[in-house]
Amino acid sequence: MGMLGLKIDVDTYWGMKNGVPRLLRVLKDFQVRGTFFLSIGPDNSGRAALQLIKNPLFLKKMLRTKAASLYGWKTALYGTLLPAPMIALSFPELVNQIMAEGHDVQFHAWDHRRWQDELPEKSVQWIERWFEAGMGGFEKLTGRKPTAFGAPSWLIDDRVLNIIQKYHFEYLSCTRAKAPFIHEELNIPEIPSDLPCFEEIDPQKDVSIISSLINDGGNHVLPVHAEVEGGIYEDKFREVLRNALTIGINVVGLDHMKADLDAYLIPKRKYKMDLLPGRHSPCAV
Repeated sequence: MGMLGLKIDVDTYWGMKNGVPRLLRVLKDFQVRGTFFLSIGPDNSGRAALQLIKNPLFLKKMLRTKAASLYGWKTALYGTLLPAPMIALSFPELVNQIMAEGHDVQFHAWDHRRWQDELPEKSVQWIERWFEAGMGGFEKLTGRKPTAFGAPSWLIDDRVLNIIQKYHFEYLSCTRAKAPFIHEELNIPEIPSDLPCFEEIDPQKDVSIISSLINDGGNHVLPVHAEVEGGIYEDKFREVLRNALTIGINVVGLDHMKADLDAYLIPKRKYKMDLLPGRHSPCAV
């Protein structure tokens, strides 16, 4: 029946501390694996307050998803009224537990919030320093270099892809495309998230929508967030996994999907930016 890849993004200190342990229990209960894309450095989530003023779609999303319930009140102050705590670097034992339980661990971010909100305004030197800090922190935590990168909020540009080349990633997961492709600038496979996030769709219909999309016998990637499926959406996530396994879908990490790719059979493509339903800012598609 195909594969369901779990791309699990950890964006915040709250998500690392509270969401990751809950997700590990869920995955253990269903005896499935996922790929955890970790934010390594400071949690500057409090700076999102600027977006509430600048971007009405962001405010709409925060209200629709009940953000206070997802992230907790402290998260809204980190990097402003409260110091910005380190995310994965604060929990080396938890990172070891993720790996010990057989899950794939990859690089997501150094400073997720600043990338998400400010990347177009930043210099090439800032992007280079961001990668150097994140890659160094990742290696300190895991004892190895990451073999994949998943950009925060699926936000990339040509400068990012140029810098990425020096890290020799085996694959990227930086887009919301419909199917895997080769980045024509890099000759690197892209394993995109093709399914919607829970927080992008009607909370009354999300499980049925996602379950119907994976019921076609193909391969799909579900973008999971530690703060969401590891929080108030845990029961809905369990239902999606239960439905997938019931119809014979193999639930895997993205490393497993990468091993199954035939690079000669997938097309080369150039990404573009687009505003998807339920999002507050454009994603690479």
